[in-house]
Amino acid sequence: MSEATTCTRCVMNDAADPYIRFDESGVCNYCTDAIEQGEATYFPDEDGAAKLETLIRQLKEQGKGKEFDCLMGLSGGLDSSYLAYLGASQWGLRIAAVHIDDGYDTEISKENIRKLCEKSGIRLVVISPDAQQYNALTLAYMRAGVPNLAVPQDNILFAALYDFARKNSLDTFLSGGNYALECILQVGNTWDPYDLVNLRDIQKRFGASSIDKLPFISRYRMKWDRIVLGQKTIRPLNMLDYNRDRAFDELNEYCGFEYYGRKHLENYLTAFLQLCWLPEKFGVDKRTSHLSSMIVSGQMSRDEALRELSEPMCEEGYLARVKSMLCDNMSICEQELEELIHSPGHQHDEYKTDCLRGIWRKIHG
Repeated sequence: MSEATTCTRCVMNDAADPYIRFDESGVCNYCTDAIEQGEATYFPDEDGAAKLETLIRQLKEQGKGKEFDCLMGLSGGLDSSYLAYLGASQWGLRIAAVHIDDGYDTEISKENIRKLCEKSGIRLVVISPDAQQYNALTLAYMRAGVPNLAVPQDNILFAALYDFARKNSLDTFLSGGNYALECILQVGNTWDPYDLVNLRDIQKRFGASSIDKLPFISRYRMKWDRIVLGQKTIRPLNMLDYNRDRAFDELNEYCGFEYYGRKHLENYLTAFLQLCWLPEKFGVDKRTSHLSSMIVSGQMSRDEALRELSEPMCEEGYLARVKSMLCDNMSICEQELEELIHSPGHQHDEYKTDCLRGIWRKIHG
């Protein structure tokens, strides 16, 4: 096997990515596209401050007579936590935050959420999906051998968000999604979380349990709510100079927020996905996307990113503890888990899919 080619500007490579392209200078299409898109997406300056001021004023005006001004999902990770902190304590917004407790939250994450919400007065709504059905569905995804094990987790979160919005007449979601830390995402080895045709086919083929107690939402229902109810999603972190290290420091000073390791490691299931499932089964190292995003947004040099990539993904023994937790929750033995990890991978479109998947794939590469 030939050595992977790495972009000369960021650290994206072609080790497991058929969608990457390099120009004559060795620069990849990901960072080139991200820089171009940043001009219309990211406003870490006076323009962003003006946009943010207008947004806050509009949210407060729309919230008059209601219990809340807006709604957001709160994972316990940096992006959503920092947005919640700014929204409630700095901007004076009355925020309802929905958190999905799927049984895989780290203790650090649980404490971060508790301390943040108590200090800022955020109304926290915790949704705990049926544990037996949730774990059985996630195991079905593993037995299907597909890359995006987070589909059930993501879909259930948004089903809860949209349901809460409808019941409370809220039309604005605040998202922690942002350009600064997420402007580059590898195409491929993922899937639309709202493709319920795919979800139900995987459950039917590989599931050992009903999913009648789990709430889901389809892409069609989301579009219906947006069109008919006027629901919209806004990314305020794109309207300010969002810096990872500074955000951690501010949160720590504000409520004792603790660092949980790296992006998306606030949850053991997503940790397993990023530290084991994707790299071992599909050859995908998600760190390249995260670090490349920080290079593009000026928060890290390419040399610093390469040094971080040369380090182990996690400390010795951590992954073994995560695997043991998964086995306990899913009622499988370690041998079966290892067999699932090392069996051939499959793509989601090897199973039934939503008829609009082709359009989604064109949009996302």
